[in-house]
Amino acid sequence: MEDEVDRLVAAWRRERPDLDVEPLEVLSRVSRLARHLDRARRIAFAEHQLEPWEFDVLTALRRSGVPYQLSPGQLLTQTLVTSGTMTNRIDRLAKKGLVERLPDPSDRRGVLVRLTDEGCDRADRSLAGLLAQERAILAELAPTQRAELARLLRALTAPFDNIPG
Repeated sequence: MEDEVDRLVAAWRRERPDLDVEPLEVLSRVSRLARHLDRARRIAFAEHQLEPWEFDVLTALRRSGVPYQLSPGQLLTQTLVTSGTMTNRIDRLAKKGLVERLPDPSDRRGVLVRLTDEGCDRADRSLAGLLAQERAILAELAPTQRAELARLLRALTAPFDNIPG
């Protein structure tokens, strides 16, 4: 089965036979898939009145386990945003009643961010919706193919995820 990347690669091979365009065969597909995944994520989150960044913060808290709370610094590490951005996001989620700020008992100057019951419910429902969208995207692959794809993609992404700082 031919796809758009096959046509793109064939065109570049015709127009620039002096270049090795093999990386396009993999990375252009990854890029196109990322756009489709982004669209699927937005659909899944919109069904639960969430933006992608809201999902990221709520699910970071949900994954932390009972009592579903983290420091703002821990949230920064998990969501890869600046402290100013995180402060703004916490403010907006608190205004919606999805998180609350609590004093940090181990640091009188610090705060902890905790999911509210509504925030926990939204995180759970939106995750279920996202997984349904992602299952549909992967439906063409057999379980062994999905496992192999996960292994290969891990080999590509692990070096980026393990860069200090």
